[in-house]
Amino acid sequence: MSDSPKLPHLATLLLEGPVRIALLEDLGRAGDITSQSVVPEDAVARVSLTAREAGIVAGLDVARTAFRLVDTSLKIAVIREDGTRVGPGDDIALIEGPARSILTAERVALNFMGHLSGVATATRSLVDAVEGTGARICCTRKTTPGLRAFEKHAVLAGGGVNHRFGLDDAILIKDNHIAAAGGITKALSAAQQAAGHMTAIEIEVDTLEQLDEALAAGARIILLDNMTPPELEAAVKKAVGKAALEASGKINLETVRAVAETGVDYISSGFITHSAPTLDIGLDFDALVPGAGD
Repeated sequence: MSDSPKLPHLATLLLEGPVRIALLEDLGRAGDITSQSVVPEDAVARVSLTAREAGIVAGLDVARTAFRLVDTSLKIAVIREDGTRVGPGDDIALIEGPARSILTAERVALNFMGHLSGVATATRSLVDAVEGTGARICCTRKTTPGLRAFEKHAVLAGGGVNHRFGLDDAILIKDNHIAAAGGITKALSAAQQAAGHMTAIEIEVDTLEQLDEALAAGARIILLDNMTPPELEAAVKKAVGKAALEASGKINLETVRAVAETGVDYISSGFITHSAPTLDIGLDFDALVPGAGD
C-alpha cells in the first residue's frame, strides 16, 4: 500500500524529550479540562489521521510518541509510512482507545505531523524539480531549535539528504571563519592539521578566484555561495575530478533546476526546514466503539 522509502525509525530517546515538553506545555497545570468535563471516562473511539491536501507524510514516529506518552493503551495502526505521497482524504493512520486520551494528544501529534510533513513535501518539490540532473538536495542547520533530528528525518522522507547535524560532526569553514583565520589557505591548512581522518572538511567560497585558491590548498568539498548559474558552470569545469561542489543561496522552486543543470553535486536549501508550509492533516472520528461509553 505504501511507496515510501525505507527510512530508519527515530530512536525513542530522541523522540520522548521534545514530545514530552510539547505535551506538558499543552496540559499546563490542570490537564485537559475540556475532555475531562465533556467526554465520558469510559468512552472508546476509533479515529483516523487524514490528509487534507496532497503532500509527503513525515512525523509518524513523533505522533505515535505523543499518543503513547498520554496513554499506552492506545492502538495505532499505520496505513501510510513516512515518505509516502498522499492526497486529500487519504488516511495515514488509525487510532483506537480511550476517547479522552486521543483528544488530549491530538493537537501535539498534529502539530508535529503537519510541520514535518510540510518539510518532507517542500523537500520533495525540490527533489522532483532536479530529477535527472544528478544533483542531490540537502538541508542545512537552519532548523527549529530542539527539532533538528525531527526535521532532518523529514528531509530524508522527502527524498533529500542530510548535511551535517551540528558543529561537531564536520568542519565547515565559512566566510567569517576565513576572515578570522587570515585567508582561505590558512584556514584550510589549520583545519587539515586539526581534523581526524574521519572528519570531513568543507570550505565556502564566493568567487571563482577563491575557488582556485581553495582547490590549490587541497579542498575536497567546496560550498559555492550565491553564485550565478554561469559562475557555477565555470566552477564545475574548474573542480571536475578534484572536489565535490555544493551550491547554496536563494534556492527555491523557481531557481533550483537552473542550479542543478550546471553540474553541481549538491544543492543545499534552508527553505525546506525553516520556511516549509505546514501540510494540513486532520484527526477524524470514525466512530465510538460499540458498547463503549454507555
